[in-house]
Amino acid sequence: MSKSFKLCHKTSCPRSNIFCNLIDKIVKRPSLQFLGQWGYHCYEPRIYRTLAKILRYVDLDGFDILLSDYIAFVEKSGYRFELNFNLEFTEICVNTILYWVFARKGNPDFVELLLKKTKNYVQDRSCNLALIWRTFTPVYCPSPLSGITPLLYVAQTRQSTILKILLQYGILEREKNPINIVITILLYPSRVRIMVDHELVDIQEDAKTCLQLCSRVLSAISIREIETQLSLGRRPIISNWLDYIPSTRYKDPCELLHLCRITIRAQLLTNNMLPNGIFSLLIPVRLQNYLNLES
Repeated sequence: MSKSFKLCHKTSCPRSNIFCNLIDKIVKRPSLQFLGQWGYHCYEPRIYRTLAKILRYVDLDGFDILLSDYIAFVEKSGYRFELNFNLEFTEICVNTILYWVFARKGNPDFVELLLKKTKNYVQDRSCNLALIWRTFTPVYCPSPLSGITPLLYVAQTRQSTILKILLQYGILEREKNPINIVITILLYPSRVRIMVDHELVDIQEDAKTCLQLCSRVLSAISIREIETQLSLGRRPIISNWLDYIPSTRYKDPCELLHLCRITIRAQLLTNNMLPNGIFSLLIPVRLQNYLNLES
């Protein structure tokens, strides 16, 4: 039995844990008996195939179990391998999970469950459990090093329903340069070839909704930055895009009601209480919905 295999069994993870079992199978392979021989090409296909088989047909309950297993694996694992292997293993797992949740399924319920399960880690961008900040490759490939974040992917594909959930959890407010998300929604080329008119209309309608959602979060949107991009020859997906950004975000004074929303959400965000903390406030339901970006 190899040294690495022995180390593999010195773990506090339960034996039924999906990720513990997966790493056991990897280490047992004869070709991986020496740590120095490990690399993406050796074990990535097995990781992807195993997780993809689960994620392809999983329901919400099953996805809840998978996320719980990943959290337990990262938090409590007693594995002691080379640092590079630990990083590579978790990168491949996260890349696969995010790829299936955002690029393949695109199901708002799965996205919200992912946010709920990892909410306690979102304030630390460097944490392996802050999945919403990790990158993934929308067209799957083993290395996520050139990938994008879920928020950027949703902006590129104009998935308005999923964008709303991300915004309700304060993901845009945590962005250093939120204008980049607005520019992406407006100017990023469609990932799909427009074959018939109704497909273009659907994308345009989603883009309009996405712009309106961003306007509910931000106090200002730099029209100058957008116009700079247009002057470079980039074409907006909506010709009358300015109609979907309130004048109070770039020209007129911002509404007092909206400024109050931003202030309250900022305080809740600081305490990691978005969006659930909104509904513990002793205010009318209509105002709670307003704070939760419903209008």
